[in-house]
Amino acid sequence: MDTRITVRICTGTACYVMGGANLLTLEDYIPEQLHEIVSIEGSPCLEYCKSKEKGAPPFAIVNGVIIDSATVGLVLDEIKKQAHID
Repeated sequence: MDTRITVRICTGTACYVMGGANLLTLEDYIPEQLHEIVSIEGSPCLEYCKSKEKGAPPFAIVNGVIIDSATVGLVLDEIKKQAHID
């Protein structure tokens, strides 16, 4: 497994208040075998909340895949999908 997975978590006010603060604990839930290929970074407002078509905050991006109404579980599911593990 040499594919890097980058997770960007919106830390803008709306996202932070709507649950994004919980996403900042994501690293605690990453499976051990993925620790070396997953990087997590906070990002100032991604501006997705300004467009209703993008969905609802909080937002996270996993290698370009936008996740709206993001939870730790949803983000982990996308990470596992991209890493091809169950």
